[in-house]
Amino acid sequence: MITLYDCTTAPSPRRARILLAEKGVAHDTVQVDLRNGEQLGDAYRQINPQCTVPALRTEEGLLLTDNAAITAYVEARYPQPALLGETHAEKAEIASWNWRMEFEGLLAIAEALRNSAPAMANRALPGAVDYPQIPALAERGLVRVGQFFQLLNERLADRDFIATDRFSVADITAVVAVDFARVVKHKPGEQHPHLLRWRAAMAQRLSMSL
Repeated sequence: MITLYDCTTAPSPRRARILLAEKGVAHDTVQVDLRNGEQLGDAYRQINPQCTVPALRTEEGLLLTDNAAITAYVEARYPQPALLGETHAEKAEIASWNWRMEFEGLLAIAEALRNSAPAMANRALPGAVDYPQIPALAERGLVRVGQFFQLLNERLADRDFIATDRFSVADITAVVAVDFARVVKHKPGEQHPHLLRWRAAMAQRLSMSL
């Protein structure tokens, strides 16, 4: 049985949960308490020395410690529905937009949060190494989040999905980013009608409640 090391309050493992749900993949779940630093303890370090979630243990015993690897494995192991595209053009477009959702969305929010939250002092980056906060990066992150919402609203003006004409991992990453932005007090508003329409449509998918 596949095992997902998860944390229900964190955005990165939510991406993996949605992916597995969309694929209909049965799996066991082990919760890792990030709030109390369980990911930094000796027990979890023995599982994943990178001290991050998600991590996914495959049926073959391979440990995958990031969403890129998890997505690649799950798509190859369970090819339908195809969430990374079917044609070469679809695969390229989805890969490009998924990267933008990560870089311009999730990383911008993380930049704002991790460089400002008192609870994350000296934890400006995830993982086993401590890094000090840089307040200027928090300020820049907030500006980037605003730009991200504008990007999504423009992108969705005449389309139903982030990439190609079908649901893909780019939509999963975008949903998680948009929802995660609440932690830095950002959410779509009336100035983002296309983004709001898309998010309402995404909410109809059962996986999005995870």
